[in-house]
Amino acid sequence: MNLQNLRLSRNAKWGRGMKPFLKWAGGKRWLFTSEFIEKLPSFDRYIEPFLGGGAGFFAIAPKKAILNDLNPELINLYEMISTKPQTIARGLKHLHQAHSKEMYYKVRARGYTHGPVGAIRTLYLNRTCWNGLFRLNLKGQFNVPIGTKNAIFDEAESFQDYAKIIKRATLMCGDFEDSINLAGVGDLLFVDPPYTVKHNMNGFVKYNEAIFSWADQERLSFSLQRASERGASVILTNADHQSVRALYDGFGKHSSVARSSIISGQSSGRSKTTEFILVA
Repeated sequence: MNLQNLRLSRNAKWGRGMKPFLKWAGGKRWLFTSEFIEKLPSFDRYIEPFLGGGAGFFAIAPKKAILNDLNPELINLYEMISTKPQTIARGLKHLHQAHSKEMYYKVRARGYTHGPVGAIRTLYLNRTCWNGLFRLNLKGQFNVPIGTKNAIFDEAESFQDYAKIIKRATLMCGDFEDSINLAGVGDLLFVDPPYTVKHNMNGFVKYNEAIFSWADQERLSFSLQRASERGASVILTNADHQSVRALYDGFGKHSSVARSSIISGQSSGRSKTTEFILVA
């Protein structure tokens, strides 16, 4: 099976997806075109072990899903939008109207608290920080500098619509293996881990190695192969590097997909690159 010959998914007819509510450096919104979604393997339940901005989940809008992330701040945001969408919308609008450089750093300095107040803070910082990058220092403090001036993407944006889709999912906060181990026949795993390669020769070297080591990459490979043996379908995106390809040698079909690198703060620093995609 390869990306050109995937079976048409019955899930493509479940309804129109929507844009994610988060900006996310390294997000996969560019991948989930209508053509890509229509070629996904047929499945009953969607599982995403590294949720992040949830571009795939929102694009597909599956009826059943398991969404996991190790970051409790991120999962709290999804939970609060699911249960208190109007509260989140009002809080974000208030900060949008009061937004300034001074306000950004004041909110950032407050630190994270669980619940709706913390969720509003997370969303505000995400939308106004530099390039949608979520980064914590060694003390667990969000330390990304200010970026854009707009906390509101669109005046017509509906957090109640986000809530309807999130309610279809079971939210988990834990290690990626916890959700992958639940996958079996009828499940589609979409797996987009932090990109760390052997010898750690990729971009955010120290940062990536701290949050996702090569040992984690090896553990991920073993867990995905076990899930496939249980009958789950797997789509993995990863760094297009020989060490990653070797890690998955003999498992699934391998492809390279071109995309633009947008992490650089200036357009002159942005370039075409490729990403590794595995389908099993």
